[in-house]
Amino acid sequence: MSTVSGVRNRWGAVADRARSSLWPVPVACIAVALALGVLMPRVDRAFDESMPTWVTTLLFGGGPDAARTVLDAVASSLITVTSLTFSLTVVTLQLASSQFSPRLLRTFTRDRFVHWTLGVFLGTFAYALTVLRTVRSADEGAGEFVPRLSVTTTFVLAIVSVVVLVLFLAHLASEIRVETMLLRVQRDAADALDASFARDAEQSLGRRIRRRDLPAAPDDSVLLLAPASGFLVSVDDADLLAAAGDAGATIRIDSEPGSWLVEGVPIGRAWSRGGGQLSLVGAERVRECVARSVLTGTERTSVQDIAFGLRQLTDVATKALSPGINDPTTAVHALGHASTLLSRAARHQPGPVLIEDDRGRVILVRPDLADLIELAVSGPRRYGAADPDVLTRLLELLREVAWASSPDDHAGIALSIDRLHALIARRTCDDADVDRLLVAEAAARVAMDGRWTDPAA
Repeated sequence: MSTVSGVRNRWGAVADRARSSLWPVPVACIAVALALGVLMPRVDRAFDESMPTWVTTLLFGGGPDAARTVLDAVASSLITVTSLTFSLTVVTLQLASSQFSPRLLRTFTRDRFVHWTLGVFLGTFAYALTVLRTVRSADEGAGEFVPRLSVTTTFVLAIVSVVVLVLFLAHLASEIRVETMLLRVQRDAADALDASFARDAEQSLGRRIRRRDLPAAPDDSVLLLAPASGFLVSVDDADLLAAAGDAGATIRIDSEPGSWLVEGVPIGRAWSRGGGQLSLVGAERVRECVARSVLTGTERTSVQDIAFGLRQLTDVATKALSPGINDPTTAVHALGHASTLLSRAARHQPGPVLIEDDRGRVILVRPDLADLIELAVSGPRRYGAADPDVLTRLLELLREVAWASSPDDHAGIALSIDRLHALIARRTCDDADVDRLLVAEAAARVAMDGRWTDPAA
């Protein structure tokens, strides 16, 4: 079970990295195009004389020079169009990085439409070049040969490429809109959130617990060190549970997915489950298991990091509130998507995970709803303290999350409301805005009691 789980975790990380790279799909298209470029002229040689008349009338009818001209024109134009497409993509990435957040680059590089656009262009280019090498004139010694079916296929691919170029430009114009970017981030984060909790339910390995219920480590517990520096991508919980069972231990990983690890710095503890100190052999086995079960990477991913999408939305909101941009409307929109994500997370009741069997126990510290709320509202609360529209949206966010959450999570929500009340009490807005904020605050507090009131009433 642990081996299967470890392979699954590492494969998930590799697959996520491949989805976030621009090269896999274009390279695959080039490989297919090269194979077709070799195969299609052979089909021409085999079936050229036996094709029906109605088929040959639709095929390319020129000689070797005309075929070379067509193939050369298609290859030359497609590599130029590919350069243009790549340039536009880079400009879009720069815009997203400077205007919104550098963490949005990952969302753009995952765009399948961009992948397949580059794949179609480069594949057509490679196909045209491969077919070009098979065209022969009568004076070249081997006899005249014009792969009519292959040249016709090149023409069709060129037309398809033109259509794809038009669609790509329309797609790019839509993708650079902030509403589209926020919606994509929110949907990707929601899918990652659902997948994370579905994986826990499918494996039936653990249950969610409250932070206040985390067991304290004894003084003689063994420190577990980070195997490498980088972002914590995933933890193989099944492998850890097997090691905990072999050693009769409790293993607690305190670092959350998405946090930065420094090689050799403690990320958790282990101690004997039944009392007493872990044996030297057991402690060494646990350390070896942690070294192979904790996977790090050079960037944050959504493999097990349920807070990554929320981090992206918060970055957009805080960047919009910076003096250089001063766009509170975008911040309000980002908070709306953050509210959707938080309400979805509240229904799953996030928090630390306890995994145990008859011999061992593993505790994985994960963010609970209070942590996620603080992540979503701390930046906008700090940088939008003087903007009544931002403060109103923050109170509406807390109201919506309070409605979707359980009473056990209301303490964290109430704390966030209290901090916003302290900002309102400073009266950085005029009296009318303060009154509006106080009404929104009251509505948020009432929502924790299961009642929904109309703030406008």
